[in-house]
Amino acid sequence: MKKIIIANWKMNPSTEGEAVKLAKAEDEKNVVIVPPFPFLKSVKNVLRNASLGAQDVFYEKEGAYTGEVSPVMLEKLGVAYVIVGHSERRRLGEDDAMIAKKVRAAMDTGLKVILCVGEPLNVRRKGKRAVDVFIKKQLSYIKNKKNLIIAYEPVWAIGTGKNADPDDAARVAEVIRKKLPVPVLYGGSTNSRNAKSFLEKKEIAGLLVGGASIDPREFGKMVTIARHIRS
Repeated sequence: MKKIIIANWKMNPSTEGEAVKLAKAEDEKNVVIVPPFPFLKSVKNVLRNASLGAQDVFYEKEGAYTGEVSPVMLEKLGVAYVIVGHSERRRLGEDDAMIAKKVRAAMDTGLKVILCVGEPLNVRRKGKRAVDVFIKKQLSYIKNKKNLIIAYEPVWAIGTGKNADPDDAARVAEVIRKKLPVPVLYGGSTNSRNAKSFLEKKEIAGLLVGGASIDPREFGKMVTIARHIRS
């Protein structure tokens, strides 16, 4: 299995033109490009190798839900993947039960789900057992593993420049795989300098990249590293 690299652009860039330019620069095989909602169609139109992803989804197909986007809408736009449960969404109030509903709705529509899990710093400080219990609880609502990818992203590492130890990230990935036998990615301040140390772990199937995915040269280096890693 080839390592997969996911470019989560978050709320970047500012314009459609910039998004199209960035998408063209990052259009590689085994890559998923995840732009903001307004740019999904434009990005889709220029992709030839990469897959298209969305940053979130709602759990109903239609209805009076102002500001939400349904899985049906995403599927009809040509979206293949959707990120669910990112820690930045959880911080805004999403809980495990709501996230599980989103996972089910996305799967029922045929989307591939990238489910984010990971512990905050106060849990990490309690030790490995506390981390494992916390993550297993996050996974406890998930009943279907079809079309599911898990992204382990320790909350304390996202956007901080800090990283989990690669050996410990691999250990957590294996804990997740015993709970749900699906591919597990690592996310949390990854870049071209540390990508190899995570990708060379057999337990880690790829990377969920945040800030570095906005720099096409940096992201390209990461894709090249992934391409040369033997699974």
